[in-house]
Amino acid sequence: MSKQNAVVFTHFDVTEFLDSEASMAQYLQAMLDESGGDPAMIAVALGDIARARGMTQLARDTGLAREALYRALSPNGNPELATIAKVLRALGLKLAVQAA
Repeated sequence: MSKQNAVVFTHFDVTEFLDSEASMAQYLQAMLDESGGDPAMIAVALGDIARARGMTQLARDTGLAREALYRALSPNGNPELATIAKVLRALGLKLAVQAA
């Protein structure tokens, strides 16, 4: 492959774009829609949002340990509904249900 056709990859971090409650809500909704409600993807999306907000501040706001948040909101995490509710509340988001 010549230099002219070389593929250049750049670093992408979604947290750089999650700078408001509106963008966080849109991202979480998109992840819910695209994943079909896959709990692992919901945890990943919440983890991304938490990192954008700041995990230490989120830990303070939720009353949960920072390490516990990292663990729960990782791709292998399995957060309890109570944890998700605390995180959403601290982020200024709410869970809503609508008919499929």
